[in-house]
Amino acid sequence: MATPRIVDVTDPATFGSIPPCADPSFDHRTCDYWEDAERGSKAARASWLAPVSSSRSPGPRSSPAHNPFAPDEESRAENPFLAAAQQRGDRGAAASLFGAAEDDEPDLFAAPDANPFAPTSRRARPMREGVPRKLALLDRGRGIFGSYAKILLLDERAVAYAQFGPLSAYPRAIRLRDLYPQLPQAPLPAVITCIATTPEARRQGHARTLIAGVCEDLSQRGFAAVESYPDLTRREDETSAGRPILWRECGFVTAVADPRFPVMRRELA
Repeated sequence: MATPRIVDVTDPATFGSIPPCADPSFDHRTCDYWEDAERGSKAARASWLAPVSSSRSPGPRSSPAHNPFAPDEESRAENPFLAAAQQRGDRGAAASLFGAAEDDEPDLFAAPDANPFAPTSRRARPMREGVPRKLALLDRGRGIFGSYAKILLLDERAVAYAQFGPLSAYPRAIRLRDLYPQLPQAPLPAVITCIATTPEARRQGHARTLIAGVCEDLSQRGFAAVESYPDLTRREDETSAGRPILWRECGFVTAVADPRFPVMRRELA
């Protein structure tokens, strides 16, 4: 029996492995239903699969001469602190502070040789250009939160997909949650907005395995709870968050027993 493997969606290769929806009129790779509370759609949109390129050209940087608010070069005051230090004979101290030799003018913009307060690494910047629009949405948390989606592979073939993240990343979830003031307001939960399994791989526990992996990851990222929002007004293949019974099998409880839009919640260790 093949061993399932869970992979984060973090690049074009893993994005291309996202499995298709059970209903071909929808597509996980073009869905912005949860990201856009006003106009978001689950529809399959071929145009969204094309890489996005910037329509803005960088252009030359403006020089001070073109800035009407910048002072004239001749009217710029000298550094009063450096002048005072030189008058007191503290040239060596100033040079030591700014990393210049005593015989040279100190470079006020030079970094010290060793700064214990400077960050030792830089955050990775999210992908915005040269990738499909949905991949850019899933990559927004790079360097801060982490990935926003995972796939479950069986024999290196994706059979399940999950989208998740902080509540703040999904305005539609925020709007839905605002309908229920009885829900805990602090700490705010993470959310799993989408869980889906390919039709041929259903009833084999893959969705539960993927949800368990997502919950473990969210716990390690510091979240105290996670919620999901099933839609009981539509057919299961038209929804993105499954049915309440699935979430109960994964340790969730019914936080709001609404007959149309219940809220499923799980406290994380």
